[in-house]
Amino acid sequence: MEELTLLRQYIETENYGDALALIEELEEMSKEDKLNKIYSYGVILLLHLIKQAAENRTTRSWDFSIYNAAKAMQRTNKRRKAGVVYANREELTEILEDAFDTAIRKAALEAFEGKYSAIELEAQVNKNEILAAALDQIMN
Repeated sequence: MEELTLLRQYIETENYGDALALIEELEEMSKEDKLNKIYSYGVILLLHLIKQAAENRTTRSWDFSIYNAAKAMQRTNKRRKAGVVYANREELTEILEDAFDTAIRKAALEAFEGKYSAIELEAQVNKNEILAAALDQIMN
């Protein structure tokens, strides 16, 4: 990574202001990557929760996908050494709300063999309940 080479140069030349600015930029890039991964797992989590709610049934595969996505979100969100998280409860809620549109569109292709549009499928489920269930899966 050229950023690390540049960081080394800043430190070797005692240019600590630029070094700290670069470190801050690298931290922001890392956090953004983590949040993007959390979003992707959130789409999967919501997709299966939507299908469960719409079809009023579940499968072992859906149950495992829900478990796996929630677990992956927990793992991705945790800063291992610091013991803190990248996204707090409020930020996770925002991520899930943002991911819902993508998840409902994907669920419309899969639920009921794709017979309903995303708008029609969304009318059949309670968005707030699904978002709450998703957050509960992540937080527990």
